[in-house]
Amino acid sequence: MKAGYSHMRCGLVGEHLGHSFSAIIHKEIADYSYELVELAEGEVEAFVKNGGFDAFNVTIPYKQTVLPFLDTVSPEAKRIGAVNTVVRRPDGRLFGYNTDYFGFDGMLQRLGVDVKGKKAVVLGSGGASLTACAVLRDRGVRELVVVGRRSENNYENLHLHADAEILVNTTPVGMYPNNGVAPVSLDQFPRCSAVLDVIYNPARTALLLEAEARGIPCINGLYMLVAQAVKAFEFFTGDEAEAGVIETVTASIDASTKNLILVGMPGCGKSTVGKLLAKKMGRPFFDADEEFTAVWGRTPAEVIQSEGEDRFRKMEHDILVALGKKSGTVIATGGGAVTREENYAPLHQNGVIVYLKRNLDKLSTKGRPLSQGNDLQALYDARKSAYERFADLSVQSTEVKEKTVQTILKRLTEGRDFYETIGD
Repeated sequence: MKAGYSHMRCGLVGEHLGHSFSAIIHKEIADYSYELVELAEGEVEAFVKNGGFDAFNVTIPYKQTVLPFLDTVSPEAKRIGAVNTVVRRPDGRLFGYNTDYFGFDGMLQRLGVDVKGKKAVVLGSGGASLTACAVLRDRGVRELVVVGRRSENNYENLHLHADAEILVNTTPVGMYPNNGVAPVSLDQFPRCSAVLDVIYNPARTALLLEAEARGIPCINGLYMLVAQAVKAFEFFTGDEAEAGVIETVTASIDASTKNLILVGMPGCGKSTVGKLLAKKMGRPFFDADEEFTAVWGRTPAEVIQSEGEDRFRKMEHDILVALGKKSGTVIATGGGAVTREENYAPLHQNGVIVYLKRNLDKLSTKGRPLSQGNDLQALYDARKSAYERFADLSVQSTEVKEKTVQTILKRLTEGRDFYETIGD
């Protein structure tokens, strides 16, 4: 973090900012204050003209709304037709810039896909779309198609563009808290070779999860968000950012916002290890079984005994969907969560899944009807492949839980950067 700017008041203006990581990112970059300011459209003009901010960013849906209120707009912002960074000069004049251009260009380079000579489809027609289109044109795409709900190219005639090789989502479809939905299916683009989604929360949108499952190189918007924030810092302060700061801050933000999710056989120590991990890392802890009881008013055991396992699994899925939307937590799942494939996406979208392995003769069966009523070896054999399928890493759970925690933290540190796995 660069110091010397504590006298500055900066922030972010938008309509709904509950999902935003911007304050966290700017805190990593410099020591100025950075506030989130939610405004209705009718309040934007007064804020821009009379607000007490030295500089601020602008996000959905006001990147075009602010244009008439500015004294000067930079060339790249004029060309794009949208502003996301505003600086108030000492004489009171307002200067507008578009640092999203630098962010999206960095995102494209980070993915490492050459778009020159290829056909690109951009979903959405707002400010982020204008930015993406400007970069793609500058990078030499052969053909560029913008898809909007009321445009000539819309979601009803996507078959006309099934030959697209690059797909970019600039819509908010799939963004927190409306996780799990996608604006399109990749079935509609059989020649697609790269997917970029400007959404960064969740880390893996439904669109990115589909691309990942198909082995298509893909990336979310976190790198773009950090890159544009670093460029905004330079406009805010007139100072130059340090080399490598984008990569450093991206890795830091990703590490602090991803969930750690524990899976494993009933009685393997998920809850105990999870609580210790959460305390060690300064994170909230959630036990899926406890959340189940709090929401449904009955314990998992009571539901299984009275209504059967299938009913329990459907109710459990709703709990895991809600928990999976969280960021920066530690979550202990029930032992059988992995038996339903539909649980994978909600857990994987924002998390690193850790499989706690433990010798069967060391497992606790108290209060676990499925463990008590079944041959543990048979239960393990039935679930083993699912645990391995869900897991990003596997760790042996020992009698000394603190040792297990240290092993997990070490494995996470030694492992590759989580963010980079999205672009594989």
